[in-house]
Formats: sequence, structure tokens, C-alpha cells
Amino acid sequence: MYIDTHKARGFCEELFQGYGFSLDESKIITDVLLRADLYGIESHGIHRLVRYHDEITSGQVDVKAKPAIVHETGISACMEANKAMGQLVSRQAMNIAIKKAKNTGCGMITVRNSNHYGIASYYTEMAAAEDLIGVCMTNTEAICVPTFGSEAMTGTNALALAMPADPFTFSYDASTTVVPRGKLEVYRKNGEPLPDNWALDANGKPCTDAAVVIDNIIAKAGGGIAPLGGMGTLHGGHKGYGLSIIVDLFSAVFSGGLTSNYVNRKPGHTGICHYFMAVDYGVFGDKAEIKSGMSKFLQEIRSSKKAEGQNRIYTHGERETELMLQRVNGQIPVNEKTIDEMKNIAGSLNLNISL
Repeated sequence: MYIDTHKARGFCEELFQGYGFSLDESKIITDVLLRADLYGIESHGIHRLVRYHDEITSGQVDVKAKPAIVHETGISACMEANKAMGQLVSRQAMNIAIKKAKNTGCGMITVRNSNHYGIASYYTEMAAAEDLIGVCMTNTEAICVPTFGSEAMTGTNALALAMPADPFTFSYDASTTVVPRGKLEVYRKNGEPLPDNWALDANGKPCTDAAVVIDNIIAKAGGGIAPLGGMGTLHGGHKGYGLSIIVDLFSAVFSGGLTSNYVNRKPGHTGICHYFMAVDYGVFGDKAEIKSGMSKFLQEIRSSKKAEGQNRIYTHGERETELMLQRVNGQIPVNEKTIDEMKNIAGSLNLNISL
């Protein structure tokens, strides 16, 4: 189904106000959420509303939370989120990183005891909009099975980087697993089997049943998603596994928070950790020349020889930007089951919101 983008935005803003968030806070959460749908990343868009509803109503998210800086230097800070909504503390953290980068050349912020924050590229692109390089990482509940293992130990652990360039900002954003958990949820919702080499059952064997994999993750029964590169080492799965540990290092270990294998194991407490960095790339030389060099490189990649049957090479962030321009004043596709979930959530809050 397709729904009007502006109606979807209004629905979400009213919904989050219904939980007790202010209008400004609701606009921020909604903006991050809808950016995913505008970019074509269904797994992190309004499909996530049912998860947020459960986390807010169960107390995992504290609507009135006040994040606080617990350690700070001229170029860094560690923030205690106090169970805040992930989008709110993350936007605050990246703004601090941006301010420090403008003052010192680099700003790095770690955040502990937070919650799911949406797509990582939202925050890196905040830095790019200020003519800075943005870097962002987050751990999650353990969902990634280490190479040769059968028990999930690290999260989907996304890593993102954005660098200003013309005509498109270079914006890389990817999980360090083959796919994020949200993608499995979409497959389960559609009743479709998972592609081979995506997931493992409780015994560490390949599994294409999304419901089985998700239920095992929730029950901590074993199995989960393969690291980027897939199972084993033949296609580089050990590299994705290593990257997932690096993300936990920067987000959880540096902040003194919970590593992925401890996230979401305590009732009413998620414990997700994030890392944000903004860099003034002018510390390396003339900014105009550096940006021009990056733009030239990206254009050379786009213009390089195409594979047989292909007529275009995309650079990271290009496809998403074009899709957003089409959808921002148009419509976004939404799964019918997601529509039903949205209506049920609004009803549970006694909100009369139309789509």
C-alpha cells in the first residue's frame, strides 16, 4: 500500500505526542523515522512503530529522560542517556560533536544506556550538512553469530560515514551483519523464506525461516544472523565479524556501557550504546580542494565501465537521495500489516488519527 508522506509524518508526530513527548521531540523522532522510508529502507521506517510502542509502554524508553554528560574533554564527551529515546539523545550527541569539530577540528561522543536510534546515516549527514565528515556507530542486542559459532554475541552494529561531495554527498551506512534484524521482520511479515547464507538456527546451521530465527533471538536460544560476508570464511564472514567487534569497542567499551551480549537482557532496560564523530577535514589541507578531489573520484567511479546489462553505477547515498526527492512530497510504500499495526497502536492510545 502507499500512503501520503505528509499524512504519515502527521500521524507519527501525533502518535509520539500521545506517549508524552513534546511537539519538538516528536518532530525529531518522526524525521529520523521517515528518513528511512524516504530512502527506501523499510526495515528502519514506520515499520518500527510497533517496536517503539512496546519499548515505550514497557518502560525501556523513558519519555521524560534527561541525558547528561558524565565525562568531557575539548574533543570528546561521554553521555549517559538514562534510557532516553535513541533519536533524541543521538541528535543531541551529534550536535555536540559538530560544535567540538568546529572549535578543535574533531568531536567524538560516546553514549551509553540509550535505545534504538533509527538509521545511522541520519546523524552522519547532519555533520556533512555542516561541511564536516560524520561518523556514527551503534551496537544492538546480540544478533550476530561469530564465525564458527552458534550463539549470537554481537549486534547488527551499524557503521556509517558521510563526506560532503558534489553532486551527491557520499553517505555509507550498513550493518556489520548480512542484513539487520528489521529485514528479517519484513520477510516474516511477508511470509517469505530468507535467502541462503543469511541466518543460522540454534545449532549454528543455515536457516531460511525468519520466524524461527527471530524467535530464537528473542528467547536467547541460539542462532541469529550471519556477519557481513556470510557464514564461515569463504566469502569473508570473519571480516564482518571483526567489524562488529570494532563497533562494540567504540560504542560500548569506550562509553562504559553494555556490549551487545548484555543489551536487552534486563527487564525494562535496553542499554544500547552509540558513537558519534565529526571531523573538520580542513585539518588535512584546503577544504575546497579536498571536496573537489572526492567529487572527482566519485564521478570517475560512476563513469567507469559498466557490467554487461547494466547502465549505471551508483555511489553510496546517491540512490537514496534521488528516491527521497521523489517521495518527500509524494507517497511512501507501507506493508498492509504495518498499516494495521499503526491503527492498533493509535487506538490503544485513544488517538483518532487518520491515514
